[in-house]
Amino acid sequence: MKTLEVDLGSRSYPIHIGTDLIDQAPLFSACKSATSIYIVTNTTVAPLYAQRLTQTLEKLGKSVRTIVLPDGESYKDWKHLQLIFDDLLKHGADRQTMLVALGGGVIGDMTGFAAASFMRGVRFIQVPTTLLAQVDSSVGGKTGINHPLGKNMIGAFHQPVAVIADLNTLKTLAPRELSAGLAEVVKHGAIADKDFLNWIEANATALMACDTEAMAYAVLRSCQIKSAVVCADEREAGIRATLNFGHTFGHAIEAGLGYGKWLHGEAVGCGMVIAANLSCRLNLINQSEEARLIKIIQLMNLPTQPPKFGAERYMELMAVDKKTEGGQIRYVVLEKMGQAQIKSVADALVIETLMATGAA
Repeated sequence: MKTLEVDLGSRSYPIHIGTDLIDQAPLFSACKSATSIYIVTNTTVAPLYAQRLTQTLEKLGKSVRTIVLPDGESYKDWKHLQLIFDDLLKHGADRQTMLVALGGGVIGDMTGFAAASFMRGVRFIQVPTTLLAQVDSSVGGKTGINHPLGKNMIGAFHQPVAVIADLNTLKTLAPRELSAGLAEVVKHGAIADKDFLNWIEANATALMACDTEAMAYAVLRSCQIKSAVVCADEREAGIRATLNFGHTFGHAIEAGLGYGKWLHGEAVGCGMVIAANLSCRLNLINQSEEARLIKIIQLMNLPTQPPKFGAERYMELMAVDKKTEGGQIRYVVLEKMGQAQIKSVADALVIETLMATGAA
């Protein structure tokens, strides 16, 4: 097991990465002071891991309940968030209740938002069971739900008290889910560590086979990169926004198709293709670097051809983005391989990019 510390002063917390961690009660020691524990999970994950986690938490001498939500991005909304609150209130949860998010990014985001909001804030633990959640969404305290007009536009910053990433849960992932998670791994290399990107390219076969050793390093390095950025800019006032490379275009794809049609990582992978083309048009990276990044994305079996919404629709969808300031969309582009920046770009150049990549 490897343990990283997200250094946020009094709100610091560990990220534990290893195998069979769900069964290790000492890792959940933060629950000892809880009056009750509520596991929030979904219909896919619950049959696999909910009972094991319940047995682990009961070793701490606590009452444990499980809240099971439907599985999918399309359920990341007010209606299904309300189901968490309904169960908490019905069964007498209080300010010392602990929530435990057992699942992927949707469960983590919704449980975190419920924890941030219930009685104005209770503690929660992330137990991410997808690669995307282990390398990205479980770390950093971003929580929230989607709105029909924009992804993750309603939410709060609320840090967990621990992240427990059990690598064995990745063995039950469908190939499509695995690829979606690898999009965020590639992103971390592209924006922050050229050597890591080289490693990803060299180990693509092992990553696609969900080799435990390869996954352990991919999760560890991704968490190191993300936690360093979060510690430097917790509330995304500056550098943290670079973690959204590919996301402005990707979120537009998700919203335009309807949430759940493409997985988040699939949309981000394709969004990185568009963002790389934009970076090239800005003369920040060259065509061979753009082509190489697209090749790596393809090695992860991710889509590289964006949906053809048309330029006007893309611009409309991207206008509802958290990086938009004063009506101006700000894009994350590659300054060079392994380094990103946030930049305002003329609409005409963005439209050229959309046309060149087949989005318009």
